[in-house]
Amino acid sequence: MIFLFLCLFLSVNSASANTIYYYKDDKGVLHFTDMPNSDQYIPYMSFDKEVDISKKEIVRLVRKYSKIYGVDVCLALAVLEVESNYNPQAKSKAGAQGLMQIMPETQEELGLKTPFDPEANIEAGICYLKKMLLQYSLIDYALAAYNAGPENVDKYDGIPPFEETKHYVDKIRRVYTKYKRQNDSGLVEYSQ
Repeated sequence: MIFLFLCLFLSVNSASANTIYYYKDDKGVLHFTDMPNSDQYIPYMSFDKEVDISKKEIVRLVRKYSKIYGVDVCLALAVLEVESNYNPQAKSKAGAQGLMQIMPETQEELGLKTPFDPEANIEAGICYLKKMLLQYSLIDYALAAYNAGPENVDKYDGIPPFEETKHYVDKIRRVYTKYKRQNDSGLVEYSQ
């Protein structure tokens, strides 16, 4: 119950005139605007200048929201690194956006209005990661769900047989191990 309460209070940021928003109506027609007038619209593309945020500040935000949502900071950092390599303007071919590479449908579910805002994206991504960790007893299944969607993990009763998803889970495991070693060695501040 506390998890749901926290997710409901994700940061809500005002719309940016440098962002194009869209929604698909009941007939499948796509509507685009730079001034959304309803909650149906979700971000499609941002034309903001590069966000000036340091890796140290990103790590600080990951620590902050990992603590709030009860997620291992090393796991959250591994997901962020694999997803975007610390690039707040990252966009995937599939439509995922921002540091934690959140899909538009998931943004809507989480109430994320500004996917290229580093803090809002990190909070939403860690909130969603926590949801997947609660839904699945194994970390690998939660990671697969973060990548391929929980419906695919349910359908295949585990990690889906998609090469991309298997590679994704393996890569996060390697990066996670690297961060755990750094954390255990006291190199947790990541001064880069």
